[in-house]
Amino acid sequence: MAYVAGDTILDDEYNTFVNSSSSPYGYNHFAGTGSLNYGLGQTPISTVSAGGTINASEWNALFTGMDNIANHTNDSLTARAAVSAGDTIAIKAAVAADLATLAASVAAGSPNATALTTSSALQTVTTAAEGWDTSATQEVSVTFASADTMRHYFNAGGKVRVTVGTSQVVTDAKDTAFADLGTALGNIDIAAQSTLRSGSGEGLTENGLANGFHDLTTSYTTLITLTSDNTNYTSNTVSIAAKLDAAVGTATVITIKMTATDPADDTQYTSPNTESPAVAAAVKDTPKMVTTLFTLTPNTSEGLGTAPAIDSSNTESNTTV
Repeated sequence: MAYVAGDTILDDEYNTFVNSSSSPYGYNHFAGTGSLNYGLGQTPISTVSAGGTINASEWNALFTGMDNIANHTNDSLTARAAVSAGDTIAIKAAVAADLATLAASVAAGSPNATALTTSSALQTVTTAAEGWDTSATQEVSVTFASADTMRHYFNAGGKVRVTVGTSQVVTDAKDTAFADLGTALGNIDIAAQSTLRSGSGEGLTENGLANGFHDLTTSYTTLITLTSDNTNYTSNTVSIAAKLDAAVGTATVITIKMTATDPADDTQYTSPNTESPAVAAAVKDTPKMVTTLFTLTPNTSEGLGTAPAIDSSNTESNTTV
């Protein structure tokens, strides 16, 4: 019998709503352990035995679970009254449609979730000295206790954020060029299905922002490269890339790499410069680069019963060439 308003719900229909691991996905698949881009790590709802009675408490548990996930993902669901013991557990409107809405939000990485806690700086990496020659590279990483926790973190809207800046007071044009590149990057937030950039400006020469956690592999994926638009420094770049330690579903570590480059044809000009034409000086007067790592962690303030979190963070490298 099909699920039609006015009929009494059957046990297999209820179990599909709760536990289906194929489209249309059940609550446990997108809210429980799930797989890949489904799953939030919430307590699963029990199914009923074949031919068994669906109790009011079981029907209400499904509705409550759906409402809790909707609160977190900021989805609007069909209003439904709870049922009471002794009632005939009949069809409720739009359950399948609402489950599909929630599953789609989780698969997209809960992009409208606002129940996120921004950490203080977890790692701050500073180039050892000014005057590096060709490039400065810094790598930071975030580790999760398990591959499921990692997936649930990003599926629930969690993000890993890096910012890039310079450590010393900006005193010359080359310092300014790199400081401007960091400002133009803004916050680089790696989410489940894309990467977000809060800054603007400079030359966007590589745009991999469509890549998120679920797109990463064990080799670095460049998420963004900006090239300076400052006069005399239009070869200077800052790039952000990311990789995993294994395929999604097995991975527990994400590593983010910042690379700043100062090509050989780049020149530093004195200011003020009284020569005409201007005379190059201190060709490799590059600033100390600073990469800072943060996390935006899902919390339980808007519906989640448990919130996935990172296990640790680390600085992996800090080198210059």
